Amino acid sequence: MEKEAPVRAIVFDYYMNFIPYFAMLFAPLFVFISVIFFTSKMAINTEIIAILNSGMSFRRMMWPYFISSFVIAVFTFLLTNFVIPKSNLVRMDFEDKYYRSSNRKVTVENIHRLVFKNTYVYMGSFNPLSQRGQNFTIEKFNDSGRLESKLSSSSVSYDTTKNKWKATNYFIREIKGNEEIITKGKTIDTALIIKPNDFSRDPGFVSTMTYRELEDYIKLLQMQGSDELKLFLIEKHRRYASPFAVFILTLIGVSLSSRKVRGGIGMNIGLGLILSFSYILFLQFASQFSLKGDLNPMIAMWIPNMLYSIIALVLYKMAPK
Repeated sequence: MEKEAPVRAIVFDYYMNFIPYFAMLFAPLFVFISVIFFTSKMAINTEIIAILNSGMSFRRMMWPYFISSFVIAVFTFLLTNFVIPKSNLVRMDFEDKYYRSSNRKVTVENIHRLVFKNTYVYMGSFNPLSQRGQNFTIEKFNDSGRLESKLSSSSVSYDTTKNKWKATNYFIREIKGNEEIITKGKTIDTALIIKPNDFSRDPGFVSTMTYRELEDYIKLLQMQGSDELKLFLIEKHRRYASPFAVFILTLIGVSLSSRKVRGGIGMNIGLGLILSFSYILFLQFASQFSLKGDLNPMIAMWIPNMLYSIIALVLYKMAPK
């Protein structure tokens, strides 16, 4: 309201792109609730007892569930990796334009990057609005790890006309054998391959990348030695692990709701919601352990699946035969 967002932009740019994002985010939960509701109704009407008494095994009865889960998991994977990122980009553009505060902190601090082989860049701080950085250095080492040259500068700015970084009040130290050469000057152009956007991207930017864009950007961050690498690796493995949650929660849902209980469908849904929300909460904790600690991103994203797979198998063994 303050920034006078037009109704058309609110409906088509925001909500039409927010709804698919929200649906994919909680797709396993929606599937789980559907399984609980559907199977509980069958159990209450004693249909499952009739199916098992006809000679069909509980394992055979699970096949339609898993075929449906497979279709939903594939559909979720394709949307998450190829469709939703594009809609997220439109949604985030709307948020930046009409919703987010213009007073939020934009300065990025303590930037370390590997830009070429054995060549490292450091910036004490960088402001993406002015595209200027402070306390700038470029260090080049030989293959044995010995320093060959170092450029130090009080500030650096990005020249959009030349697509180059310009260092101001620079100091270059070159080491050639036992000889050291010192060069000073006012300004000098550098040949860095890093763009200002590489420093200023919001963490939410990861959700706007398609599968191929994410893979390419991860390779770039690995080459640069960026501290942001973990965030993008977590997103990559999350996109693989999330579709498997559909299978796990389906198995838990059928195993819980196939028995006819006195509490009725409400008891099954209540217990199911506790398990599903604990799974989502555990997934968030695991990602934070990886971001803030030393836990491998792939392990962090698959630990909830492995743990709840065990729970699902135990419940499956305890389900009525």
